Amino acid sequence: MSQSDQAHSTRAGLEVGTKRLVFAYIVSATAWLVVGTAYGLIAAIKLYWPEAMEYSVLSFGRTRPIHTNVVLLGWSSMALMGVALYVISRSSKTSLYRPGFARAGLILWNICMVLTVITLSVGLTRGPQEYREILTPIMVLYAIGLLCNFYTAYQTIARRKVPEVYVSNWYIMGAFCWLATIVVIGYLPFYQNGMGNIVIQGYFMHNAVGMWFTPMVLGITYYALPRMLGKPIYSYALGVLAFWTAILFYTLIGAHHFIFSPVAWWIQTTAILFSVGMMVPVWAGFGNFFLTARGSWSRVRRDYAIIFLLVGVWGYALSSTQGTIEAFRSANIYWHFTNFTVGHSHLAMYGFVAFCIWGFVYGLIPKITGRGPSQAAIGFHFWLAFLGGSLYVVSISIAGILQGTSWVAGESFIASVDAAAPMWLWRSIGGFMMVFSHIVFLVNLWAMRPLPVPPASEMVEATA
Repeated sequence: MSQSDQAHSTRAGLEVGTKRLVFAYIVSATAWLVVGTAYGLIAAIKLYWPEAMEYSVLSFGRTRPIHTNVVLLGWSSMALMGVALYVISRSSKTSLYRPGFARAGLILWNICMVLTVITLSVGLTRGPQEYREILTPIMVLYAIGLLCNFYTAYQTIARRKVPEVYVSNWYIMGAFCWLATIVVIGYLPFYQNGMGNIVIQGYFMHNAVGMWFTPMVLGITYYALPRMLGKPIYSYALGVLAFWTAILFYTLIGAHHFIFSPVAWWIQTTAILFSVGMMVPVWAGFGNFFLTARGSWSRVRRDYAIIFLLVGVWGYALSSTQGTIEAFRSANIYWHFTNFTVGHSHLAMYGFVAFCIWGFVYGLIPKITGRGPSQAAIGFHFWLAFLGGSLYVVSISIAGILQGTSWVAGESFIASVDAAAPMWLWRSIGGFMMVFSHIVFLVNLWAMRPLPVPPASEMVEATA
């Protein structure tokens, strides 16, 4: 490699345009995090106080789909995309290829989120299809934005200055391919009725988490954790093992949310078996990350960014193991269609995905912008989010157990509501703490804004 190539490789991912693009993704994501979780808090409050805010646009049936779609496609997807573009460039040691396409993707995604909030607020949806409520024309725009980002990411990796594709990019590019597949299957019109719709519902909602968010988070972690710890990943081979076994097992487990339903018994059994198989990639990945951190605990204790990331990795192991246990019929009979599943999904998307994203942002963004918040400010965010999220997940999970126990005992439906209602109050309190922590994160993000670029004349004087 020539000296000019080496210099270019060193700067890759640190160009002014790339810094601004990555930060724009994070800022947009954080704005949608505040909006999406505010709607979630309204939904939680209305579950306990149905007479609160009696406006049609703020009814539970409208605020909840706004909450889920904005948090999934606005916050989580945008934040992960921004960090992924940086990781792709740095690990490939080459500048982003035509970053204008990725910028166009960000604009399209923001437009889609605005249209999503408007349409869902007035009750325009695709019907009872959880996480697929967004109208098809809006999702077409979202898909175009995804393709724009895919083009930039793929071409950057194809033009890499290193011989091998780093394991992070295996996961990230796999996530692109899987999301495109999931969206097409979930929105094809010819099986959106009857039992076919139920089977696809399980496929769509579970693979959106397992084949989009999970590989994106894991892929970035394979870059971020060694970078933050200042040491190589424990085992490259474990990362490859987890990658291929996730492909093998994850795509067929969505039906474990429909145990004891009219879905074909063999489909339910297949989902249970493959849910057990998921322990291979989950514990391979979890073990790889914590073995990497082994021997660095003194550094971990001093850095809240690493704490965020490792707590997120714990959330990955716990939520995935919980999902496997929940799949068994003997457990599912108590948790089937109860609030326990809501707690499980929040453990995955909040305890795993969100905490890892915050670890990425706090650990990587100051390195490319040149400044960041204090450890005390990051710690304030961490404890608000950790305690609020824990209170939310525990309370709603207990509510689900009380509901399931009541149903199995043959009690009336209203008896299960009365049993769960006190836990809904604690859910609202935990949700309030979570939303407050997101505002703290927004303030901390302002402290990470890129340093202004000095005029060319000043740069010449400084180097003279």
